[in-house]
Amino acid sequence: EWSLAGVTGQRGHMTPFEKLTWEARTDEVAVRESVLGKRISFYRIRGEIGSGNFSQVKLGVHLLTRDKVAIKLLDKSRMDERTLCLLSCEILAMELLRHPNVVRLYEVVDTPSRLHLVMEYAPGGELFTRVSTVGALPHDEAKLVFAQITAAVKHMHECGVVHRDLKAENVFYAGNCWVKVGDFGFSTTVTPNERLSTFCGSPPYAAPELFRDQSYLGPQVDVWALGVLLFFIASGTLPFRADTVGKLKLSILDGCFSVPLRVPASCCNLITTILRPLPDERPTAAQILRSEWLRGIHAPEPYPPYPLGPRYLPSCSLLAEELLEVRELLEELGITSDVVRNNGDDGDARSCVTGTYRIVLHRVQRRRRPEGPVFPVLAEESRRTLPNG
Repeated sequence: EWSLAGVTGQRGHMTPFEKLTWEARTDEVAVRESVLGKRISFYRIRGEIGSGNFSQVKLGVHLLTRDKVAIKLLDKSRMDERTLCLLSCEILAMELLRHPNVVRLYEVVDTPSRLHLVMEYAPGGELFTRVSTVGALPHDEAKLVFAQITAAVKHMHECGVVHRDLKAENVFYAGNCWVKVGDFGFSTTVTPNERLSTFCGSPPYAAPELFRDQSYLGPQVDVWALGVLLFFIASGTLPFRADTVGKLKLSILDGCFSVPLRVPASCCNLITTILRPLPDERPTAAQILRSEWLRGIHAPEPYPPYPLGPRYLPSCSLLAEELLEVRELLEELGITSDVVRNNGDDGDARSCVTGTYRIVLHRVQRRRRPEGPVFPVLAEESRRTLPNG
């Protein structure tokens, strides 16, 4: 898909990879862009697309592949031991996940003043903005969007990851009716039945046990947040609202909410089933996907668990067809077998070679299994429904 015409020639027979590496060290414009923070590693940085307490998110372009990326910039001077721990958990969680409805981590770029997380870019903006602007999602779109979010959460929990900050602001449109869950800044990894004690996330999405108990199970807290999300996209409002955090806490602990009459009965039943005060009475993400309201919706499956680094590509004689394509595209870019073999710690995200490999792999996977709206399943014999109530 990439045109290489005209790249070589001016400086002998440099490959695109060699040319870009050479420019980064010697080209006056490239060096000046790096000093001004307009270029890091193989990425040119463009305008800001988001911000947080300790970070900015900017649009970037990979200079070899021309893919757009989202770059999260973190100011090292403002990072203490806790924020460094959260960052480490964020990176680990994202590297464990391989689902089409989860934002992918491509590369981590470390500079003297900042850390940069280079991630998949979802250009359609936040789910929160969409609902806040136009109101509740149409019924069919709400089903498609919620099924994708729930499938992403199911994958997280199967991989031992809990998000702990699920909310509409952290769900991003990548295309028409196609969304991705992002911002893993409060995520962590857990073992089965491991209890956590840190309060994380946004108060309107907080489960009652976060206010009531000394510890909690992460997956059950994520599931509660899914219920709040479903209420929001189906009605355009939040189930628990108050003008102070204290009053909001009491409202959540009280557990009373009213679903608008316009919400279909099967959706209302699912909301009620999820937003149960006792964590053990809530369904799992897998059970939610089998609910009556989502009957007929096919939830996206994870991508194959390919290695995080490319070192296996030159030596493996039996590669899947899509991996053969990845290897060929990397070689066209100049990331040859020799370059791959010298890639240091191969699975380390702090490598421009690894970052390029992940971008190319994801592009090939998207083309071979196009990301788009989830279409209904024709055969429903094997699907079970949740009990009403």
